[in-house]
Amino acid sequence: MQNIEKTSFNKRIKSKFGLIRSNILFMALCSVGLFVTGCGGGTNTGGTGATNQDASGGASGNTVKILSSFPLTGSAVGQTQTIVNSIKQALEETNSTLCDGKLKIEYESLDDATAATGKWDAAREAENANKGVADPNVVAYIGTFNSGAAKIAIPILNQANLVMVSPANTAVGLTKAGGEPGEPEKYYPTGKRNYARVVPADDLQGSAAANWAKSLGVKKVYILDDQEVYGKGLADVFEATAKKIGIQVLGHEGIDARATDYKALMNKIKALNPDMIYFGGITQNNAGQLIKDMRNVGMTQDKVKFMSPDGTYEQALIDAAGKDAEGVLATFGGIPPKQLTGAGKAWYDSYKKKFNAEPEAYAAYGYEAAKVVINGIGKVCKNDRVAIRDAVLGTKDYKGILGTWSFDANGDTTLTTMSGNTVKSSKWEFVTVLDAKAK
Repeated sequence: MQNIEKTSFNKRIKSKFGLIRSNILFMALCSVGLFVTGCGGGTNTGGTGATNQDASGGASGNTVKILSSFPLTGSAVGQTQTIVNSIKQALEETNSTLCDGKLKIEYESLDDATAATGKWDAAREAENANKGVADPNVVAYIGTFNSGAAKIAIPILNQANLVMVSPANTAVGLTKAGGEPGEPEKYYPTGKRNYARVVPADDLQGSAAANWAKSLGVKKVYILDDQEVYGKGLADVFEATAKKIGIQVLGHEGIDARATDYKALMNKIKALNPDMIYFGGITQNNAGQLIKDMRNVGMTQDKVKFMSPDGTYEQALIDAAGKDAEGVLATFGGIPPKQLTGAGKAWYDSYKKKFNAEPEAYAAYGYEAAKVVINGIGKVCKNDRVAIRDAVLGTKDYKGILGTWSFDANGDTTLTTMSGNTVKSSKWEFVTVLDAKAK
């Protein structure tokens, strides 16, 4: 998804980028030994990884730590809290110990959102990543939810050889070419990968969405996006695929996510007689208001469809759009928890029993990310960042709750199954499995 406006990103990050760049450089100097003190308790994050340290504040030989970083302030918390729950669930299954009880795992959940923005914040994400680097016991970072946040965290963690596994990032350029110039290499200053994700990338989801739209009889579409890394990237893929398969694209523009209403925009779109509006973006960037104004100007559910990606596939969208959410469509880069079978069904049942609540879409992916990290730590059985990074990224033929899958050379999952979903009676309902590779 789980995402910062490119225009906002440039404005906000320019003021903070010097600090972030300095932090990255500082960690780089630490890793090659140019600073003797003040680099996270003297931990060695170079070629041998973080190893046993003395008792004066360095790494402990029998304790390792996992951090997670998600937006836990704002409307995304309904989604992200279920991810945190799943990470805790995975750890509890091992009693937070590995290697015949010789290695203890501690876990800390960090919030990368602020009350001021109501969503993830670049400076807060950089702070979280630097906190992980500076703590010699930290050997893994689970996150982020938003792809824009990943662009901040990956280079910081890369300098310290800290493995990062995301349950929700889908922006193409994080792992492979196809996004912005210089991607993905610019996120890996050491030249060595440290990042992987357990969800398919947007080049698959955007294509699957366009093919689904065509199967629903859509002939003319107007495309909107929230100008964030995630949303704009998805909208671009959707547009390219739509044109390729014969859907007429009436227009494509970015919205002001802080606007109070979109009635003028919706009246302009209505005049073009679209069959569907596709919105590439997240709930927190005013998706609910878009839907309300679309319906208010007369583009009713029976006349004009509204489709968006998994950045809106959450209860928060229904809460934001109210009755106008009825019939809204959303793609998801996987299968909803309730539709999982086998080991996935067993996990789903255990989650509901433990938390007495329905897991949201990415909860299963949070669990899978945690299990892969735990598995990697268990193979190494010591506090060694490099070895744990290599063990996690080397995951092959893993039999998890999502099926049997591997990380490829880019850190992408080999899973490609996706789903189409709709709002019915104020709840998300599964509609169909989507073919991400359809032409």
